[in-house]
Amino acid sequence: MSNSPSNWTPDSWRARPIQQQPLWPDADALQTTLDEVRALPPLVNHGEVDTLRAHLAEAARGKAFLLQGGDCAERFADCTKTAIEAKLKILLQMSLVLTWGARIPIIRVGRMAGQFAKPRSSDTETIDGTEMPSYRGDNVNAITPDLAARQPDPQRLVKAYHLSAATLNYARALVDGGFADLHHPQHWDLGFVRSQSHRAEYEDMVERIRDAIDFLESTGVRGTGALRTVELFSSHEGLLLDYEEALTEKVGDSYYNLGAHFLWIGDRTRNLGDAHLEYFRGIENPIGIKVGKQMQPNELVEIINEVEPANRAGRITLISRIGATDVREALPPLIAAVREAGQNVAWSCDPMHGNTTTTDSGLKTRNYDCILAELEAAFELHATQGGQLAGVHFELTGEDVTECTGGPQELSEADLSRSYETYCDPRLNYAQSLELALRIAQRLQSRRKNGDA
Repeated sequence: MSNSPSNWTPDSWRARPIQQQPLWPDADALQTTLDEVRALPPLVNHGEVDTLRAHLAEAARGKAFLLQGGDCAERFADCTKTAIEAKLKILLQMSLVLTWGARIPIIRVGRMAGQFAKPRSSDTETIDGTEMPSYRGDNVNAITPDLAARQPDPQRLVKAYHLSAATLNYARALVDGGFADLHHPQHWDLGFVRSQSHRAEYEDMVERIRDAIDFLESTGVRGTGALRTVELFSSHEGLLLDYEEALTEKVGDSYYNLGAHFLWIGDRTRNLGDAHLEYFRGIENPIGIKVGKQMQPNELVEIINEVEPANRAGRITLISRIGATDVREALPPLIAAVREAGQNVAWSCDPMHGNTTTTDSGLKTRNYDCILAELEAAFELHATQGGQLAGVHFELTGEDVTECTGGPQELSEADLSRSYETYCDPRLNYAQSLELALRIAQRLQSRRKNGDA
């Protein structure tokens, strides 16, 4: 029996208003490119998509926890051995920390292998007196500030596909080849944790894990695959619907987007009746919906009903992105409305986007203390409402960048220019990410020991 709506097709979104799409200069060239993408093999398997949806249903019940993280916007130039390994290392380390605290499975979802597009406030921008198309991500145009480089080029969609495939293939090879082997967690240190207390806390946890593994194997539990590998899923914002449609396939009587396991709808494209909601209501993939501080409770209930009227567990993850200043006022009515409507969702917290500021020199940044404050508030507010936070969503990198202030390295605004590398929004670096994982693990450990919801 089909789970896809009877009045839906992969291209039915084309009859709806749409936001945040490039102004492609040549419609025929775009169509030729999309036909090329459509003929290429799927990037993921539909069975993996079903598995992730089942895991997220467990997260909604408090039986698992979602860790989703990666670049704000991937760059073509970062499809390298070193960059992929660094990103995978920090996700694995964070998940290890969370597993130790929570004692429940951690669902690892990377913002990777397709997170190339980015929304913009305007179709054009003026640089040095010249108006040109805004940079919309490497799969659309180049960040180089000249008219030719900024023209949307559909061939970049083909390149995005191939680099996504290369990223997934290498990540899978690393995981299958023992990169995540819990027998050697001490090898995951990237080498620039500066805080002695931070290092000591992590090393103590690693030693306990090694002792636990030694105990298991001394009792005859040997060769356990779960100790040597992990599940890793891919995700990106489903922004460019032409591209997403080209990656949509019918499997049996249902449709899947096989370009990623998990896709989300951004806060700028989740308008009722618009194209993005129309597209996402018809595919089987788990769908994230970003929930900003402007979201109204009744609006959120309607959006969920539009995307998932069957109310299936694991299909919808709500990703709150409100900001430390506003979260205690804005989040409770949203939680209450969804609960009262009986909607089956998992709640995740994105503490990054609502805490973005701009320095006097024009650099966007985020403060670690504000990020942590929003996370702490989200845990508390969900518990107060009789529920639980089911996951977290970070923009991060395994590199030693200086894009967010504060954290264990006590970065100041003066430090930002030292290693500010993002094309888009500021990311947590390795040390900041691991520190946050430790704080979240403490929360999950407390929840486990106290029997909190």
